[in-house]
Amino acid sequence: MNDAPDRGRPLAVFDLDGTLADTRHRLIHLERRPKDWAAFFAGAVDDAPLAEGVALALETAVACDIEYVTGRPERCRRDTVEWLERHGLPAGKVWMRTDNDRRPARVTKLELLRKLSRTREIRVVVDDDKQVCDAYKGSGFTVRRARWMESAPLLEQAQDTEGRT
Repeated sequence: MNDAPDRGRPLAVFDLDGTLADTRHRLIHLERRPKDWAAFFAGAVDDAPLAEGVALALETAVACDIEYVTGRPERCRRDTVEWLERHGLPAGKVWMRTDNDRRPARVTKLELLRKLSRTREIRVVVDDDKQVCDAYKGSGFTVRRARWMESAPLLEQAQDTEGRT
């Protein structure tokens, strides 16, 4: 497979947590006071892939280059890239928040997506977070909301109010 992007092909952008990766086993770290963010992110290497999301990414890769926009902090890059490779997901750039960025996911991820859209056509964005999807739609992006993982209110709160994922 040729990993070089074709600048003439549109992009499809996928979220990770709750879209491609099953984070439910890590939520125990967010139930504690204080929340154990280091353990939460360290556990990502053990996430099971979400079959529906992986199948959609592989199917979409036929017509689009794939890139990833995640609320995970930059310090998780190596584990994240290795996880994508291990589970056979299409090669593509991973866009992450800086380590100290605590803004809500709907803000940071939209900023990352806008930056990406300056150089490439974005055909579709796939994310599980309703507020992120609403922000994307409000900015004119075509969105497919990933609803294949059971809702995790604790994760939604972390994404929206704590700016951690």
